[in-house]
Amino acid sequence: MIVLGIESSCDETSAAIVKDGREVLSNVISSQVELHAPFGGVVPELAARRHIECIDSIVDEALQQANIHFSAIDAYAVANGPGLAGALLVGLNYAKALAYVNKKPLVGVHHIEGHVCANYLSGTLEPPFLSLVVSGGHTLLLAVEDYDTYRVVGSTRDDAAGEAFDKVARVLGLPYPGGPEIDRMAQRGCGTAIAFPRAKVDGFDFSFSGLKTAVVQHVAKGLNFSVEDIAASFQQAVVDVLVGRAIGACESEGYNQIALAGGVACNSGLRTAMEEACKQKNIKISMPKPIYCTDNAAIIASRGYYRIQNGYEDNLTLNAFPGRMV
Repeated sequence: MIVLGIESSCDETSAAIVKDGREVLSNVISSQVELHAPFGGVVPELAARRHIECIDSIVDEALQQANIHFSAIDAYAVANGPGLAGALLVGLNYAKALAYVNKKPLVGVHHIEGHVCANYLSGTLEPPFLSLVVSGGHTLLLAVEDYDTYRVVGSTRDDAAGEAFDKVARVLGLPYPGGPEIDRMAQRGCGTAIAFPRAKVDGFDFSFSGLKTAVVQHVAKGLNFSVEDIAASFQQAVVDVLVGRAIGACESEGYNQIALAGGVACNSGLRTAMEEACKQKNIKISMPKPIYCTDNAAIIASRGYYRIQNGYEDNLTLNAFPGRMV
């Protein structure tokens, strides 16, 4: 089955063609980083307008790279939440139009579930497993019981990890997007230079608001620490919590493998620490290629394939759900 996926939930316009949920035939991504950089974050109205401007050419390029015609597409999958309302509607209405004109099945995809499916594009991983999803808007621990069953084991009570990265980057005067800049600075700093707090919460939930505030207060005091050491110490605090909760939840749920997902899964410190911790605990670890960690349509097409295989199909009344969680 060949699925054309469309992703426009935030500031990347993407179209991809994936065969049988795992073989990527094309994955075209148009980033809006330069558009939003002057504002230090994504401006929703600008994001939606840019999606409108480029989605047609992005889909055409995906078809060209895969060397196939619309007639070869068996189904269409589109991210319909969570995300920015205006941005989501651009991709959603485009996918609905394609499905209607070409008389092919349409299926809506939960953006977070799509991120988990990035692991299917990078290896042979199969459920069940525990997934740590870490992005700018979400920090979740999901028990993936089968290809179509996701259960929340832990979530953030305030800031998502990626959100904390971006806010700390702004405080340190680093350019947008802040996450990669923090990672780059941290590689030149000392992760134990500053004893930033690790929030203690019940179960396997997360909290990064206090950590973010601690960094802001530290910078405001003007203490004699380099940006590299602050970045490294902050990143180490986040990574310690993410890895600790993930390992604990994996053992508690009785799984023997963890799958990283989401944009922050590109972070070098997190990938290294998770790999080392899993090795010590004899837990298998799956880490998608960085290109599949960020927002892209290949993960949406993969998730759409498994939804269709399990009998799901949407109609033209499909709507966007900007705030819907798993």
